[in-house]
Amino acid sequence: MIRKAYRYRLYPNNAQATLLDKHFGCARLIWNWSLAEKIRVYQETGESLSRYQLQAQLPVMKKSDKPWLTEVNAQSLQSSLVNLDRAFLNFFKHKTRFPRFKRKNQRQSFQAPQRGKIDFERGRLIIPKFQEGIRCAISRRFDGETKTFTVSKTTTGKYFVSVLVETPEDAPKKPAVTEGGTLGVDVGLRDFCILSTGEKVANPRHLRSKIARLKVLQNRASKKQKGSSNRRKANRKVARLHEKIANQRSDFLHKTTHRLCNENQVDSIAIENLNVSGMMKNHCLAQSIADVSWSEFFRQLEYKTEWRGINLLRIGRFEPSSRLCTCGVVNKDLKLGQDTWTCESCGETHDRDILAANNIKRFALARDNVKYIGQGLPGEPVDVPSLEGRMKQEASL
Repeated sequence: MIRKAYRYRLYPNNAQATLLDKHFGCARLIWNWSLAEKIRVYQETGESLSRYQLQAQLPVMKKSDKPWLTEVNAQSLQSSLVNLDRAFLNFFKHKTRFPRFKRKNQRQSFQAPQRGKIDFERGRLIIPKFQEGIRCAISRRFDGETKTFTVSKTTTGKYFVSVLVETPEDAPKKPAVTEGGTLGVDVGLRDFCILSTGEKVANPRHLRSKIARLKVLQNRASKKQKGSSNRRKANRKVARLHEKIANQRSDFLHKTTHRLCNENQVDSIAIENLNVSGMMKNHCLAQSIADVSWSEFFRQLEYKTEWRGINLLRIGRFEPSSRLCTCGVVNKDLKLGQDTWTCESCGETHDRDILAANNIKRFALARDNVKYIGQGLPGEPVDVPSLEGRMKQEASL
């Protein structure tokens, strides 16, 4: 079984939009209330409240001071507690930061885990409290069992639903890794990614191309009176531009990863395990790194290779991918902005990006994930401990 998510645009009428906003507000309230309770109890007693202890208080809240909670789907309120538990679990596993309180002016969402469906014939989304159906733009159909419906509202006022579907198809069996079928991928800033075949995918720079317009809109919004309708209109224009940039970036990433995963004769894709969050601390490169979205690129590659039955190979972030010559010598004097370099041992001239992509492929194919690169190669072996603490960086444009 493969789980996939399908996202559709919703067009609710006025009454449905009001009820959706109530769901968003109640789900946000339960999240903030439960987060505050967990923090308070831990500070006072040193113990943690479980989801079930918080969930047992919901009926009491509905009968006492918050009777309007009965107007929304009860499962949507319980889903907020489930999501908060998952957020704490990810925090303790060092995957995300500490859960934060939600605000009204951010993206809003709630979940309907059961009794929902998409009526493809009528073009309607049917979930609890919306049995008449919300008009839905059906862009594609799916086959399988629906699991969770996540309804969201963007900062620009658009409504969407994301449907998690368990499809009947099974993930294809992954073939054996071969040298000829392995594609090395090196990411960069000048070019978005460089392939071991020598191809370079251009960096579209969606944010940089619109940064001037974004600054103008932000400057106009900052000069409007706080709380006024003009300020809300100005902030809406800023949000629309941010949304356009995000949509363009997402479209580019999906098309690029789809092409890489559907290349003929490719059974494996090799990438680097980069510390993107650590690299973002370099303020000279943070904006450019955020614009290319390496983390999202790697995330899409991870699940799309599973769908296609392709091996995804990762190498260590400290491997000298752009410094290692094919003869085995490491150029320790290579500068950050140097695009090409010539090996003093064999005299070969390298494009550092293409060399890095090919070395990523070599490292991924080597035994034991290439802890020692001098296997069968003349020249100087790689001293891995001496490379600790370094980050891969690209020259700022």
